[in-house]
Amino acid sequence: MNFLKIAAISAAIAIALGAFGSHALNDRLVAEGMLEAWKTAVLYHLVHSVALFSLAFRSGGIQSRQSTIAAWTWLAGILLFSGSLYGLALGGPSILGPVTPLGGLSLIVGWVALAFSSASE
Repeated sequence: MNFLKIAAISAAIAIALGAFGSHALNDRLVAEGMLEAWKTAVLYHLVHSVALFSLAFRSGGIQSRQSTIAAWTWLAGILLFSGSLYGLALGGPSILGPVTPLGGLSLIVGWVALAFSSASE
């Protein structure tokens, strides 16, 4: 898996969604907290895209088991956490609400895996 390319594409998507939210959705996300939810989704999406890029770049590709776990759980976290917030902000089904903490947990697991990776490399 080429995590460098995935991270770069993910970061580009995060920036595009941030711009889309600021320019096209700013007046449409009027439901309580939805603009803030969108901004949070973009922030976590971008931060973890850059973290994934840094991880892949640092190791010349993902090599250790812990680094691979970090990469995959960050990708899952981006999809689950940010994806569910994007969906909720756009008026998606309420079932997306319980998905958000699962995404947050995935992001946390990635950071813990990275901590173990750093200690063992």
